[in-house]
Amino acid sequence: MTHTYQLTGMTCGGCENKVKNNLLILPEVTAVEVSKDTNSATISMDKHIGLDTLQQALGGSESKYQITANSHSELAEETKSWAATYKPILLIFGYVTAISLLVSWQDGSINTMTFMRVFMAGFFLTFSFFKMLNLKAFAESYAMYDIVAKKFNAWGYIYAFIELGLGLSFALNLSPVVVNWVTLVVMTVSILGVLESVLNKKKIQCACLGAVFNLPMSTVTIVEDAIMIAMSAAMLVLM
Repeated sequence: MTHTYQLTGMTCGGCENKVKNNLLILPEVTAVEVSKDTNSATISMDKHIGLDTLQQALGGSESKYQITANSHSELAEETKSWAATYKPILLIFGYVTAISLLVSWQDGSINTMTFMRVFMAGFFLTFSFFKMLNLKAFAESYAMYDIVAKKFNAWGYIYAFIELGLGLSFALNLSPVVVNWVTLVVMTVSILGVLESVLNKKKIQCACLGAVFNLPMSTVTIVEDAIMIAMSAAMLVLM
């Protein structure tokens, strides 16, 4: 994608070269054309880059070079970029939610317990499947942020099989009390590493879908784990 921005502060050819080189350093940027005469910058990128990131590349908010959106809506582009990045997870949640609603529809209403059980079965089975496609790559990626996997490398391998076991257990409704307690404990431990990475703004690939999809660690990952924690806790309360 290519966008044209208003870029003020350039007064000479040296300024143009400096601005261009600073923007080209960004990994997603593929081409840059700037002009001091029109106070503009045309930037081509693999995926949308927010104005804050572009401004940081130019020296931050105090820099004499200031960049602003010109002919496109930043909010619309950021929304589009977010949806494209997390499309795999959004599709999975959509499918699992739809199936759960269909299965739990009983006598004209939704059976809450059945919905949560089927949703969790679908969630764990789907996510474990993607991890199993390249178990070694998942374990290595998971060890970059999970608090247990950092100290015990084998945990990444074990975790994938725990997810598979939980998915099968929810699907077959086996020992619901034990299974929900295991889910609550495992997902609570898992979310700690995710929270640490997101809060510290670490740029780490999320291992939730294994090594198949290149998804960044974000609040989406926190929501994903939080839903499992909330559902397992709710099922324990309602039993």
